[in-house]
Parts: sequence; structure tokens; C-alpha cells
Amino acid sequence: MIIARVLGSVVSTVHHPIYDGRKLMVVQPEMPDGKPEGDSLLALDFIHAGPGDRVLVIVEGSSTRTLVEDENAPVHASIVGVIDEVDVKEGV
Repeated sequence: MIIARVLGSVVSTVHHPIYDGRKLMVVQPEMPDGKPEGDSLLALDFIHAGPGDRVLVIVEGSSTRTLVEDENAPVHASIVGVIDEVDVKEGV
């Protein structure tokens, strides 16, 4: 699971049926202090996140396929929570 910031959404008129009625979001992984880390990726949204939201993302296809109840779904990442606060102690 990673921390990420929602950058925006992806709209596709032609897509796999598993995406019907679901939002696909562009997310940017972040460090706990909010600094960007690595490349952005696409994640299926399960919690109605919006641009600017800081979210928890599962980056594991099998977990996301479990959420959509289709073991053959072409998905890799999913947004599963909105972060209110990250509290990290210095030196730990």
C-alpha cells in the first residue's frame, strides 16, 4: 500500500467492461512528508476521491481484482482510502 495524491481522472469511451460505472484516477505516489516519489500511475477509485485528495492506494493486481470480484480483470491498483493525516515521529 502506498500514499499518493490524486492528480485527476481518465475518461475513456472505449474500455474493458470492468470499468463501467467506475472512475479511473491518475495518482502520484508521495513520501509521508508529501514530496512526490516515483512515477504517476492509474488506480481504480472505490471511495469517490477527487483531484488533490491524499489517498491510500493498493498497488497489487490480485487485491484489486478481489474488490471488483473478477479474477481476470485487467486492473493493477485501487484507491481504498482518503488520508486525513500522516503522523511520523522523527528519528524512527
